[in-house]
Amino acid sequence: MLAFVAAYPSITHVDLGGGLPVSYTDAPAPEPAIFAGPIVERLQPLVGSLTVGLEPGRYLVAESGVLLTEVQAVKVMGGRRMAVVDTGMHHLIRPMLYEAAHRIQPVRTFGVMGSLDVVGPICESTDVLGRDVALPNLAVGDLLAVRDVGAYGFSMASNYNAQPRPAEVLVDGGQARLIRRREAYADLFALESDLV
Repeated sequence: MLAFVAAYPSITHVDLGGGLPVSYTDAPAPEPAIFAGPIVERLQPLVGSLTVGLEPGRYLVAESGVLLTEVQAVKVMGGRRMAVVDTGMHHLIRPMLYEAAHRIQPVRTFGVMGSLDVVGPICESTDVLGRDVALPNLAVGDLLAVRDVGAYGFSMASNYNAQPRPAEVLVDGGQARLIRRREAYADLFALESDLV
């Protein structure tokens, strides 16, 4: 970086992008000061001559989002126990795209924990929200919370396989309000033109 800036003295701003870690598991992420230490050390010679920017979006909002989903079926397939839920890779693509692990926990159901896969309703082998998730015995209608989806959750959601996107609800100080209604099937065709 120093060599690059030295080679181009007209550069006045450098954007280091994102990268501040977020823990998607129960293990804590490094504190920003510890994570940034080596970067700050390397940039020290440029202090005063360069404006350095960061994009901490994921760090700020990842933990703020929860994707609620309802169990549609519980079954055994290929020797694996699975809970089929009403959301999947079309609403949260990170597990399929990056093999990202999001904590999944029951909203109200408690009991003896067992291991099962949480899978979506799309007929794709990659429509898996979590493998070997420790959850209690589930029944149709139980709600699960997929945590830490505030970054890249809704923004990467799609209408793949003609699936409407879910509603968004903002919770602030114990008050909840709808900020984006759930899409209807009619919304999927609202932008179509009459081609006949």
